Formats: sequence, structure tokens, C-alpha cells
Amino acid sequence: MEKKTVFAHILEMETQMGQMSSDLGELKMIVKELLEENQRITLENEQLRKVLKRGASAEKATPTPKTPVTQTHVLEPEEDVVGEGHDNLARLYYEGFHICNVYYGHLRTEGDCLFCLSFLNK
Repeated sequence: MEKKTVFAHILEMETQMGQMSSDLGELKMIVKELLEENQRITLENEQLRKVLKRGASAEKATPTPKTPVTQTHVLEPEEDVVGEGHDNLARLYYEGFHICNVYYGHLRTEGDCLFCLSFLNK
């Protein structure tokens, strides 16, 4: 082989390896996103199953009245409305999701997040 063709062949192989490396990086990111989505959906399914079980057991436990009862209800303002949003965020955090503005909605994979904890302590 001639020296120029060997050098050209090496350059061609180098560009192919670079392209393969970038393709592998893209595939790695796609797999990571799919795994995160799968984990999120699995957690969501577990929560929905729990809610369904609670709802089904509540329906079985509540007897149906034989005679209709008519009462007038006075609407009173709810007192727990102020902390409801905070409680929901805390629940999301303890289910394994970020609630901070940096990674909001992403799955927490490396333990506690200082941003989220500082937000919860406000």
C-alpha cells in the first residue's frame, strides 16, 4: 500500500469512529430518557392502583341509605387550602421526583436534592 492511501484509510476510519461515538452518545441519551419515563410511569401506576383500591374499599364499606335524607348544607370555607399545594409538592418529593426549579419533574436518582429540600423548608 502506498503511504497516502494508508493515511487516507486511517483518516476515514477515524471519522467513522467519531460518527459511531456520537451515535452511541445519542442512543445512550434516548435510553436514559426512556428509563426515566418508564420509572415515572411505573410509580404513577402504583399510585393509581392504590387510589383505586382505596376507592373500591370505600365504596364497599359505605352502606347505601334506604331512605333519602334531605339536609341543607351551608358552604364553609376550607381552612386547609393554604397548605394543600405545599403538601402536594412534599408528596411528589417523597415519591421520588424533583420539585425544585432546576430539575422539576425529573426522577431523583441520586438521593436527596438540596434545592428541593431548601424549597420544602421555606
